[in-house]
Amino acid sequence: MASKTVVLAAIAAGIIVAGTAATFMMSSSAAPATIADDKLAATKSVAQIITQLASPSIASAPALGSDDARVTIVEFGDYQCTWCYRWHEGTKDTLVADYVDTGKVRFLFKDFPINDLSDRASSLAAEASYCAADQGKYWEYHDEVYRNWNGENTGWVTRGSLERFAKDAGVPDTSAFSDCLDSGKYASVVRDNYDLARSIGLDATPSFIVLIDGKTPQLIRGAHPYSTFERVINEAYGS
Repeated sequence: MASKTVVLAAIAAGIIVAGTAATFMMSSSAAPATIADDKLAATKSVAQIITQLASPSIASAPALGSDDARVTIVEFGDYQCTWCYRWHEGTKDTLVADYVDTGKVRFLFKDFPINDLSDRASSLAAEASYCAADQGKYWEYHDEVYRNWNGENTGWVTRGSLERFAKDAGVPDTSAFSDCLDSGKYASVVRDNYDLARSIGLDATPSFIVLIDGKTPQLIRGAHPYSTFERVINEAYGS
């Protein structure tokens, strides 16, 4: 989805519980985005949701960067999303080099497959990334999928292409990768990420949750340029 020009904030004082009107995610310039799933809201506190946001989806798909970083950025994306691809190609590597590799930012990716049609191509690509993670190649596979991006629902995501990406990403046992994909082992993980995104009011990809120690989290909605992230990170460090 197209980039927006406004950085949205933030975690409010409460969440929807049993149908009350408190919000989890709100904007300083737009109507609040509320938690849509009352069942989730009723069983999770704001602290628990933040912990879920900051945690890798599975242990073998780790965050990039230092666990001691003051800032954690969580991208919610779809492997078929045009603007996710553009952000990946135009911003991610520079952000990683300048802030993740230098210990200032911890970076995670969570699946938000909003481009799924009946073939579930976006979800299948996400599941494949975790099958690659089983063999220590999560981020290599993540990058390989985006390197081969070819539009939204144009047919480029298939079982065959996902297996080819695994080989090109250096997944050592492609047979085990295929078995993992066939089994649907990580379908629930992908669905949980999708539900998490919806539960906090996200409705676009890419969307970035910026978690800063001791400060209210921020939502950056859309494929913002490097300068937006630079400003938010530098403000977190007081520079």
